[in-house]
Amino acid sequence: MTKRLLVVALFGLLAAGSACTEQRSHSQAVYMLVDTSGTYAAEIKKAQSIVNYLLGTLQAGDSLAVARVKTRSFSEKDIIAKVTFDSQPSQANAQKREFRAKFDAFAKTVGGSAYTDITGGLIQGGMFLNETGAGKKTILIFSDMQEELDKATIRDFKIDLKNIRVVAVNVVKLKTDNIDPRKYMGRLEAWQKRVEAAGASEWRIINDIERLDALLARS
Repeated sequence: MTKRLLVVALFGLLAAGSACTEQRSHSQAVYMLVDTSGTYAAEIKKAQSIVNYLLGTLQAGDSLAVARVKTRSFSEKDIIAKVTFDSQPSQANAQKREFRAKFDAFAKTVGGSAYTDITGGLIQGGMFLNETGAGKKTILIFSDMQEELDKATIRDFKIDLKNIRVVAVNVVKLKTDNIDPRKYMGRLEAWQKRVEAAGASEWRIINDIERLDALLARS
């Protein structure tokens, strides 16, 4: 899996919504969740590549936020950076430089958290996206999709992701997945069911980047 192919794959997901002429009804918003738990924190450089791609792709009127997934993630305090891009190119470029600087500074301090509250991050992401009023709303989950909660955290309830596309990115396999692949497939199936039950417009996994790259090249 290469950074270039990951960027190209994400371009296929986002390009359609950024070329429309009516900014208010066709603008898009992206909320990216970055897993900082355990050994997955070592994947942060790939997350930086995705953030740089998003900054280069999103246009005036589009919104972007990046938040960390940690022990408890249902908090605005976990949003690393957020922005709605200005219509003036010079101002938008300044916004992008500031956004990139904030994320790069965060990346230098990442350490593995004890637990992984993906559900809390999804709820917070849905709230952010709905507030933007964007015509196309996407949550990118940069994670191995292994949710681990402490005993005090309650997340076993139905969540609302209506009209939001949810994309799992860079879903690396755990050591236990290599021993029993059913654990990996079962984990992704469980997330698909939960996301679809929440009303998401689409559930997608960007995992085999080379195949997805070829598919997008033909479309």
